[in-house]
Amino acid sequence: MTAKMKLKMTADILMTALLPVLMAFQVTGQTLHEYLGAAMILLFVIHNALNARWYGSLLKGKYTPVRLFQTLLNLALLCVVILLAWSGIVMSDSAFSFLHLQAAGMSRARLVHLCCAYWGFVLMSAHIGLHWGLAAAAARQAAGAEEIRPAAVLRVFGAAAALYGAVCFYRQNILSYMFLTVQFAFLDFDKNAALVFIENAAMMVFWGGAAFYAAKALARTGRHSLQKKEC
Repeated sequence: MTAKMKLKMTADILMTALLPVLMAFQVTGQTLHEYLGAAMILLFVIHNALNARWYGSLLKGKYTPVRLFQTLLNLALLCVVILLAWSGIVMSDSAFSFLHLQAAGMSRARLVHLCCAYWGFVLMSAHIGLHWGLAAAAARQAAGAEEIRPAAVLRVFGAAAALYGAVCFYRQNILSYMFLTVQFAFLDFDKNAALVFIENAAMMVFWGGAAFYAAKALARTGRHSLQKKEC
């Protein structure tokens, strides 16, 4: 494995681990949340720099349903993270306070951050889900195995986690924040910290799994369409 690939994997693992922690504001508090957010921005820049060739290929080749889905999701995520970074910097009391931007559009930044935080959570979870296949391939390569199939118990655990994540997503009324029908996040500061992280991780599994199986369904649709044309 090349040094670049190792750096890619390290950045991706760190971003994945940071995501549920960033969404646990009631556990981390304002100051730690800001520094973790700054770390996520840095990792996102590194991730995009290491995958810069993807942007150069956008106008090349044929767009299958899967590629179109992945491209739209990635571009949406890019826009959301840029807005998140801007709004987070504007509202910063610690990590970026030296920029003295708090007075510039503070109220607008708060709404943008609220909306984009949850959109970013969903889109980044979906992005991770779309790359599960690549992660599995890397694991096979590292293990020197031709194929690694998850045990039945892991499949059941994954399905249960996804179901629990869907329930948590509904109970926390996250759609209302994503579409700003509710403009203040109601967080339970008395909830056990471990439970907060578990719920966030479960919601990541739900959206990651949804994107993974949506891509598989689109791939099958594309193959069927191609077979019909050939006939």
